Amino acid sequence: MNNLIIKHLIHLIMLGSVFCHAQQDSQFTHYMYNTMSVNPAYAGSRDALSIVGLHRSQWVGLEGAPKTQTLSLHSPIGSLERVGLGLSFINDVIGPTSETYFNIDFSYNIPVSRRGNLRFGLKVAGQLMDVNYEQLSFYDLNDPSFRYNIDNKFSPNIGTGLYYYTERFYLGLSVPFLLETIYFNDGEDSSSIVNKERIHSYLISGFVFDLNNDIAFKPALLTKMVLGSPLQVDVSANFLFYQKFVIGAAYRWSAAVSTLAGFQLTNSIFLGVAYDKEITALGNRSYNDGSFEFILRYEYIKKKVRRWTPRFF
Repeated sequence: MNNLIIKHLIHLIMLGSVFCHAQQDSQFTHYMYNTMSVNPAYAGSRDALSIVGLHRSQWVGLEGAPKTQTLSLHSPIGSLERVGLGLSFINDVIGPTSETYFNIDFSYNIPVSRRGNLRFGLKVAGQLMDVNYEQLSFYDLNDPSFRYNIDNKFSPNIGTGLYYYTERFYLGLSVPFLLETIYFNDGEDSSSIVNKERIHSYLISGFVFDLNNDIAFKPALLTKMVLGSPLQVDVSANFLFYQKFVIGAAYRWSAAVSTLAGFQLTNSIFLGVAYDKEITALGNRSYNDGSFEFILRYEYIKKKVRRWTPRFF
């Protein structure tokens, strides 16, 4: 790809100018195992201390393509374990832009039936943003849009969510960041908008069906909604064999198809991998080898705590 194409890709997709309404939150194929990244009410819902690390390399081979790392941990706390507490870190790098999120998630659980629970969630977040224009090559060296870097711009935010779940079903609705953050140029042109982080809403759901004693079917859905952008729908279908091995496929509406696999290595450790193939013009294999994602989850379960076995989400 030549520098002109890269410049437009960065300007329109990565920096999110005032005319650009693209979805800006990090994108995950393993959303069914990384739910706290989109819904704070998920914190504490697994009845254990759960630690999740994830790495995603998107559009491998495309210069300046996104790379994302997340680390999260959450657990129920207190004698009644009605309260959930979670901490998470997200690092998102795309071209010259780097964003780091620090999140604290709280949830409160209300049993609404013998098997059903409803959690209310609150997220308190901080974001650091850096943009280094020196990494770019320019045709117009006097372009004022790229004159001043953005260095460690901090912005606070809050979010909220609801999460209902049983042993076999879950449904969540959330807005992880309620405040619309706007970044302005530094320097003499301080009124120029460089980036505008828009409000995203998420609907997530899934179900587990037993096909027989050894095989379970796990469909899942994630819907992203943002004003001024097309609705994004992710659907997946996974099969769980002997409560140990997961394999499946996913479809991101008009964007990508994916394959997923997971291994329950021990009672506490789960490893998952995924590969996405773009079905848009970006899927050209001459400069895009697809997207790769890896997830590792460790859980510490107290022996005296009764827990549904197994937990599928």
